[in-house]
Amino acid sequence: MHALKKNRPLRRIVLASAATVSGMVLLLSLKPHTAPTLATASTRPPAVSGGSSPSTGSGSRSGTRTVTGDTVRTRWGPVRVRATIKSGRLTDVTAVQYPQDNPRDQEINSYALPQLRREALAAQSADIDMVSGATYTSTGYRQSLQSALDSAGL
Repeated sequence: MHALKKNRPLRRIVLASAATVSGMVLLLSLKPHTAPTLATASTRPPAVSGGSSPSTGSGSRSGTRTVTGDTVRTRWGPVRVRATIKSGRLTDVTAVQYPQDNPRDQEINSYALPQLRREALAAQSADIDMVSGATYTSTGYRQSLQSALDSAGL
């Protein structure tokens, strides 16, 4: 007769309980891809209209200004871009916040961010091509850069 038949109900209960406990332990041991984000108010520049912050230079188109775009939440983590504008031209773009919680994020962004920067400087806008394999970072980069350019009046 089979081991789980009616003549041994205690064994069936023990095995079912062990399977349930094992399943719960496995489910609870799964970790989400992104770590919980903490409030970063101390490291975030002071917000001015739309989450951007002009930092240096005059307010005219002839000075040098640095503006930080909005933080864009993506599936793998937040993306935030800082743009430097001199004489009405985009002269530098830096990603100040991007997904880097695990080695795969670091690998993807180590090749994607320089490409996105080159594209933005060449296009002088946020209308840039996305990097294959870094779709979420590219989307967040473009949106944050556009918010920075909007706040700078470009």
